[in-house]
Amino acid sequence: MERFLVQSPACKAAAGRGARDSAEPKAEGAGCAEEGRRREEKRPRLEGSCPADPGSARSPWKQIRAEGLNCDYTILFGRPEADQIFRELEEEVEYSEGTKLHVFGKWHNIPRKQVTYGDAGLTYTYSGTTFAPKPWIPVLDRIRDRIQLATGHTFNFVLINRYKDGHDRMGEHRDDERELVPRSPIASASFGACRDFVFRHAASRGKAAPRRLAPVRLPLEHGSLLLMNHPTNRHWCHSLPRRKRVLAPRVNLTFRKVRAL
Repeated sequence: MERFLVQSPACKAAAGRGARDSAEPKAEGAGCAEEGRRREEKRPRLEGSCPADPGSARSPWKQIRAEGLNCDYTILFGRPEADQIFRELEEEVEYSEGTKLHVFGKWHNIPRKQVTYGDAGLTYTYSGTTFAPKPWIPVLDRIRDRIQLATGHTFNFVLINRYKDGHDRMGEHRDDERELVPRSPIASASFGACRDFVFRHAASRGKAAPRRLAPVRLPLEHGSLLLMNHPTNRHWCHSLPRRKRVLAPRVNLTFRKVRAL
């Protein structure tokens, strides 16, 4: 049975003593009762989460694990601070115009707004387009400082995507560009509307896929941080599917460690 685990570090010891609560995550799609039973057997499970430390400014880390999937998730910014940061991002971030990406042999307009910020002299290329980052601005420095303090990792580049509502989306892909420092994590901070983030194992894509691992769906909340650790992007694709019922905007920032080539 394929599954993933969600645990706070303090729960690991408690798990051995039987102190563990479990809950089922959301799953994509629906089917007949028998198909639903089979899906239930394969569906990833969330196990154990301890209450937040009373002295902690953020929620405890949740660990997301499956075969080749290694991520950590927390609510890093409380609502008042997250609201303020979202307002500053809406006012201060300057998005690029007319960005096109080369996908499956064709050029496409991206279904969202996008821009990069980062250290001078860096570039980042994906889907046939090279991005030269704008200089850091205070609100981005503030977010980066908090992420670096919380994770112990440093970042010199950020890709920002703005989704005006649930019609804006991001297609399934892996972040495996050669500019990324090998084995470095990607830190994804979200502000605004909560959207579903879906992981799918690379060997489980398409009708003729050699394997059938269940996708992992994670709602990314306002003020949250998702840390995608090695080797996640080697084995799992991720996407932000269209959600027509979502009417509010969302801004996502993926902080990366990039090297000059």
